[in-house]
Parts: sequence; structure tokens; C-alpha cells
Amino acid sequence: MKGVTVVIERKIVQADFVETESQKEEFEMALSRLGSQRGAQMPLLQETQRIYGYLPKELLEQMAKALDVPLEELYSTATFYSQFSFVAKGEYTISICMGTACYVKGAGDILDDLSTLLAIKSGETTEDKKFTLESCRCIGACGLAPVLKVNEEVYGRLNKKKSEKVLATYQKEASGV
Repeated sequence: MKGVTVVIERKIVQADFVETESQKEEFEMALSRLGSQRGAQMPLLQETQRIYGYLPKELLEQMAKALDVPLEELYSTATFYSQFSFVAKGEYTISICMGTACYVKGAGDILDDLSTLLAIKSGETTEDKKFTLESCRCIGACGLAPVLKVNEEVYGRLNKKKSEKVLATYQKEASGV
């Protein structure tokens, strides 16, 4: 395994790239299916993000070789779109919408509350790799403000108590109870 050094909010975090056999197989299938196609860069980045939850440097290097493009080109594309991450995320990604409607209706307080409950800051992942907390721009559900997403599930018309209930549901699920 190769180590990757990532700088997060001025903290240096050493992360080893680890993959399961099924992830490796699925990635290799995607690479062989898409690698030779014209315009495959975005679909391959998206597929890799879906399989691993982020874009490991080791796989970006393999993709660059298969696509016959410079590694910098893949980084350029991946850094342009907010859907891509270079840091592994937790099993559950909690995204608090900070668009104008959500923010004025208390999204900042909800983010602070969940940050305290999970003992992590926005952009961080819990030590057990179960939860990642992040703020995001408009989710597009302004009529339901304030809104948060857990993975792809949207929850609206929240306050601190309702958001804590959402978190408790996923904490229970994560613990297998």
C-alpha cells in the first residue's frame, strides 16, 4: 500500500489507500469498459467516485494511463466539479445546505449542533469512518429550508431537534441495532 498525504484545514493527515477485492474488480471492469471510449474522462471519474467514495491518487494514475491523458488533466477536471473528493468519506455523508434560504432559517445552527454531536468539524469524518459532515451550496429544495442530505436522502423543514432525530436514526443504523 502507498501512503497519501492530504492537507485538511492545515492539518496533515496520512492516509493509506485500501480497497476491497470487489472494489478492485468493479474499478477494473469500469476501466476496461470506459478506458478506450472517447469522452470517457467524466464517466470514469464518476464511476470511480461511486465505487470508492472518493478519487484515490493511485487510481487517478491508472486512469490517466488508460485514457492516455496527463494526470494533471484528470486533477483539473476533478477539482472543477464539487461532486468529486480526494479524501475518503464516511459511510454516511451529512450535507447541510448553506444556500440563502436554508442559512437564514438556521442551517448554520444545525451544522454547529451536528458538529458538536459528532465531535467533528465540517469537512471531517468521524474516527470510526461512519459519518462525514459537510456544508454545501444550494441543494435546490428552498421551499423545504433548512435542508440536509444524508447520502442522497433529503430532509427538510428542519430545526435542531429534528436534525438530531435524523442523526440518531443513522447512528442506530450504523451501529447495527
